[in-house]
Order: sequence, then structure tokens, then C-alpha cells
Amino acid sequence: MAERLSLSLTLSPSTPAPTTMAAFSTTASSRILPSATAAAAAASRARLSFSSSLKCFRSSPLVSHLFLNQKRSPMVRVSERGLSSTASPKCAAASDPDQLKSAREDIKKLLDTSFCHPILVRLGWHDAGTYNKNIQEWPQRGGANGSLRFEIELKHAANAGLVNALKLLQPIKEKYSGVTYADLFQLASATAVEEAGGPKIPMKYGRVDVTGPEQCPEEGRLPDAGPPSPADHLRNVFYRMGLNDKEIVALSGAHTLGRSRPERSGWGKPETKYTKDGPGAPGGHSWTVKWLKFDNSYFKDIKERRDEDLLVLPTDAVIFEDPSFKVFAEKYAEDQEAFFKDYAEAHAKLSNLGAKFEPPEGIVINDGPSEPAPEKFVAAKYSSGKSELSETMKQKIRAEYEAVGGSPDKPLPTNYFLNIIIVIGVLAILSSLFGN
Repeated sequence: MAERLSLSLTLSPSTPAPTTMAAFSTTASSRILPSATAAAAAASRARLSFSSSLKCFRSSPLVSHLFLNQKRSPMVRVSERGLSSTASPKCAAASDPDQLKSAREDIKKLLDTSFCHPILVRLGWHDAGTYNKNIQEWPQRGGANGSLRFEIELKHAANAGLVNALKLLQPIKEKYSGVTYADLFQLASATAVEEAGGPKIPMKYGRVDVTGPEQCPEEGRLPDAGPPSPADHLRNVFYRMGLNDKEIVALSGAHTLGRSRPERSGWGKPETKYTKDGPGAPGGHSWTVKWLKFDNSYFKDIKERRDEDLLVLPTDAVIFEDPSFKVFAEKYAEDQEAFFKDYAEAHAKLSNLGAKFEPPEGIVINDGPSEPAPEKFVAAKYSSGKSELSETMKQKIRAEYEAVGGSPDKPLPTNYFLNIIIVIGVLAILSSLFGN
């Protein structure tokens, strides 16, 4: 019997190897996304009662000894004094923009030292990929709401191994308590793609967290990798999320990152010439030669299928077999810029699925300091004409106006010497005309 897909990217010789991002998976034959051991947890301090029952981050046989039980679902917190737990807030608030920026910098450092790009991408995908467009109520509709931090959802077969990603991010969550789990998962996913050489993703933040395991979606919303009819299966699952054929193929291109481990998924080789030396723990079967670089090589390698040391799953092969999928797969194999553009749009769309934002329009963070958006320049304010100017002319007027010290917020400084020269010039012209 085929097992669920496990695409693992190891962190370092001393760190348990997390699984990488693939597409989503749900049944025993799944391979679209990585799998590993399930669950994560937190230990209470010595002064806390050992009779409490932990609902969040526990249950993995490999790590259950780290965690105590606590009846009310807490968020795990890691401090210099060790693992501790604090109860989830009743109402989640929007994330703090400055803390989001700082958290992003810490995620970049984590990526540089742990090579965990694939599993962080997978974490964001799996939290968002439970969305059902046919359900209106939040959080019943699923999606990017931070529910993946709870044991009941971590135990879903498709999420096996994501406890490793949660453990990696928990110190960052502890440091930046003003960032919700839902935002942290999506921030880590987008940052991992960008830091691996992928496109800049137009993200927004402010996602509200669910507050308890009773709000987690039921198992079975994430797709498999080896169903009887791969094309039909992919469409059934991704159409339910509101995605289309182009977005399915574009998102499949993220398989350029990561590797599958047969001891966890039943797919691929124990190691290949591309994975035997790591980085991190060696082994696994990658889709691409440079499996920590985000580019369009996935489409090229799937199309050629000349290297037995590169993995091809049924759901990979179908993108060049199904007529509609093939149009986009062929395009991306030839044009990386087109792939990057479509992938960035699809990733951003996926990351917003099912989310409830506070504020409703979300929060956009950039690379500079937080500043209010500048007033939009309206050329008509600085023109006596009534007709609307073209955008090109507006830009030219603004550039010339600002070049001499003007701006939308202040009038152009008076230059008396220039005014005198203009008056003299006008008088000279008039004198010449009347003299003639």
C-alpha cells in the first residue's frame, strides 16, 4: 500500500529532518506534500501541575516526552528558561506591522542556517489549503487561520512532520507575540520562496487566529499525489479552493524545492547523487538537481524525464499529459519570468484563502520603515486647465515641479529675481512689437 508523500528537507545534522513542500496530500497514497512524524508540544515549567493536558503541539511518539497535558489549548512558548505554556487568547488581534518586519528578518536568518525553505513553504500551504469556497462561515470554511498549530490537525496524515516546522518557528513566535500564527505561517512560506531565489510575492497580513482545536477543519481536504485519475483529483481539490488550471500548474512548480523520503512516504529513493551529502541530514529523492533553488527547472526536468535520480510523481507527470495543464507547463518550462509572475499571484491568492483580516483590507509591509502612504499626486491641483492630463504628462509635470522645490504639500517658493527677469523680458517683447 502506498504511503503518504513525504518530501523532506533536513535542517542540519543536529536537527530532525523536516519534510519539504510538495502539493497537498490526504490519503495513504499522497505525495503532493511532504510528511514526517506528526505533532508538536510544549512542556510546562516545574511549578505547573503535571495533571494539565496539552492540546497544542503534542502527540508525536518521537517528541511526546517533551510535553505535558493541559486541558485548555495553549500556545507553546519557548524562552531561555525552557519550554512553557500560556493559554491562547480569547480573541486574536491583527498582527503588528513592525513585529512582522522583524519576524521576517529572523526567518531569513533561520533559512540561512537551517536550510528549511521547503518545509516552511509546505507549512503555509497546508494551513491555507483546507479552504472550502462553498462554506461561508469563518472558521468552518478552513483556510489560513493558524489552526495547524493544534494537535488534532497536526495528526492529519497529510501534515505528518510539520511539527518540525512549528518547532523551528516557535522561538520567533515567542519573540514576536504581536504576530498571529496564521500570519507567521504565511510570512515564513513567502519568505522561504523569495530567499530561495523565487519571485517577490505580493503578500498582505492581519490574519486572525482560531482560538481552539474545536475550530480545526476535518481531515480530508488536502489532495493526494497518486490517485487513480490525477488530473480529475487535482481539479476536484483545487477547484474547491477557488483555484484554476493555471494556478494548479504554477503552484506545482514549487516542487522545485525539497525531496521525498521513502521511509516516510513510500515514494522515491533513500538517497541520490543529488541528496547524499545534504545539506542537513543526507538522503531523500529530489525533483530537481538544485533542490534548494527556486526556479523553473521542475518543469524542464519533468518534461524531459531523462534522469532517474529526479523524482516524478503521478501528479507531476499529469501536468504534461492533460491538455489544459500542458499549455501552462510548456510555457513555464520555456519562460521562467512567466512562471515567476503566475506563481507569485497564485501563492498570494492561496495564502489569503479563508482568512479573516483585521483590519479587513489587511496589512502590507515593505522593506523600509513604517510610514503612512503619501498623498496621491493629482496634476489638476497644479494646473489651471480643465481637461484631464495623461498619466505621462502628470508624471512629467510632477517631476519638473518637484525639481524646483515644489511638492503636493507646499507651494513653489517665490523667486523674486526670476520674476523680475520675466517681467523685463515681457516688457521688451511688447516694446518691440509696439515700436514696429
